[in-house]
Amino acid sequence: MPAAPLPLVLGGGCFWCLEAAFRLLPGVTRVTCGYAGGTVAAPTYEQVYTDTTGHAEVVQLEYDPARLTLAGLLAYFWQSHDPTQADGQGGDLGMRYRSVIFFADAAQQAAAESSRTAAQAGLAAPITTQILLLREFWPAEAYHQDYFTRHPERAYCATVIRPKLRKLQSHLAPGA
Repeated sequence: MPAAPLPLVLGGGCFWCLEAAFRLLPGVTRVTCGYAGGTVAAPTYEQVYTDTTGHAEVVQLEYDPARLTLAGLLAYFWQSHDPTQADGQGGDLGMRYRSVIFFADAAQQAAAESSRTAAQAGLAAPITTQILLLREFWPAEAYHQDYFTRHPERAYCATVIRPKLRKLQSHLAPGA
């Protein structure tokens, strides 16, 4: 039996948004909110929120390669956020909300770079997404995990996440 692929770590704004978005994608088996790319070991949300640690809010994705390829996962990533906005997404501003792909090995790096080139072809503005070696992934606090599912009525979920999910679902619909 082939080994499971390495998890992929992605940042593209608030991790609650990315987590909810990737839970829609068939073949994704686990989504964990967390932090990567900074200088503080085991950072807390409060530390990352100061924008002084260098961390990004990210999601770590595990997936079933029989149902979803790395290329497919990355193609969905480009649809899930605005990769041309530097240091933020919409009203969520700061380097903690930057667009970033953290690769774990050479295959992930090559796939990320190839997917960025393909995504750029369809965009007028330049992509600002960083592609960086993953040094460490730190899971976020338990209250951040599965946030949208547990709190759909909260203002941020209703006004930011829900519209994003509707848009992404239209891309996932058969024949879309």
